[in-house]
Amino acid sequence: MAEDVVVVHNLQKYFPAHKKNLFVRAVDGIDFTVRKNEVVGLVGESGSGKSTTAYLVMGLYEPTAGTISFQGQDISLSAKKRALTLKKEIQIVFQDPGTSLNPQRTVGQILGMPLRVHKVVPEKDLEEKIALLLDMVGLPEDYIYKYSRTLGGGERQLVAIARALATDPSLIVLDEPTSALDVSVQAKIIGTLMRLREQLGMSYLFITHDMSLMRNIADRIAIMYLGKIVEMAPARDFFQRPLHPYTQMLLSSIPVVLKAEQELKPQRIRSQGEIPSPVHIPPGCRFHTRCPQAGPICLQEEPEMMEAFPDHRVCCHLCHKAN
Repeated sequence: MAEDVVVVHNLQKYFPAHKKNLFVRAVDGIDFTVRKNEVVGLVGESGSGKSTTAYLVMGLYEPTAGTISFQGQDISLSAKKRALTLKKEIQIVFQDPGTSLNPQRTVGQILGMPLRVHKVVPEKDLEEKIALLLDMVGLPEDYIYKYSRTLGGGERQLVAIARALATDPSLIVLDEPTSALDVSVQAKIIGTLMRLREQLGMSYLFITHDMSLMRNIADRIAIMYLGKIVEMAPARDFFQRPLHPYTQMLLSSIPVVLKAEQELKPQRIRSQGEIPSPVHIPPGCRFHTRCPQAGPICLQEEPEMMEAFPDHRVCCHLCHKAN
C-alpha cells in the first residue's frame, strides 16, 4: 500500500447563515486519503462542498471540526498559523487564472515571488530557475518578460501551474483548473499536469464536476453530495461498478458518441428536483429527495459509510441491504 500523503478525518466546515442559529453545512463530516504519487478526483455538483474541501486542505479555511494530516503532521489550522516549510509542500492551482495572477506583474515577477519567499535558490540563480519552470510547463523562456494580462487563458493557467511547481511541492490541489478554459486548450493543460506528476512524483487532489475527465486521469474518485462523500473507489472499479444512485445518475449523464460507450454506461437514473440547501439538509439520507429508489428507511436514518468491496466504500441503505 502506498504511503498516505494526506489523511482527512471527520472534516467539517460550517458557515454562519444570515438567520440566527442557522449554519451552512458546506462540509459535514468526511473522510478520505491522498496517497503518494496519486491523483484523487473529488467530484460533485455545484454546492456539494468540493471546493470548500480544497480550501480546508490548503488552510484557506479553518475546520469547524475534524482533522487534516499531512505526512503524519496535523495541519488542521488556517494557513496563517502553518509553518512556512509546510506551505512550501502544499500548493494550489485555482479555477480562473485571470483572477489568480496579478495582471500588473510580469511572469518573471509572479514566478520569482515564491522562489524568494521560500528561498528555493540564491538570488543570482533566480532567472535561470524561472526559465526552467517555464520550460517544465512548455512555455518559451522569453515569457519571463510578458505581463500575465497579455497571455491567453491556457498560457495563464500554465503560468499558474509553474508557480505551484516553484516550491517543489508534494501535493498540488487543482480546483477545476480547466473549466474556465476553451476546450481546445484543456487537453494541453491536462497533458502537462499528468506529465509533471509522472516526472516529479507529486500527488494531486483534483476538484472537478467532469466525470469523463476523471475516467482518464484519476487513480481514485470520491463523489460528494451536500457536504458528504457518498462513494469512493478506484477509478476502474468506480466506472465498472458504481453503487450509489447519485453516482449512477452522474455516470449515466455523461455524453457519449459511440454505441460501445453507451453500453458501458449504467442504466439511466432520473433524479427529481435540485440539490437541497446546505442550511436545511433533509433528514435521513440526504439524497432521498431526488432518489427514485428511496425507501422508508432512507427518509428516516442517515446511512453510514461501509466497504462494499476492497478499497470501495459507499454510503447507501440500498447497498447495506445487498451486503
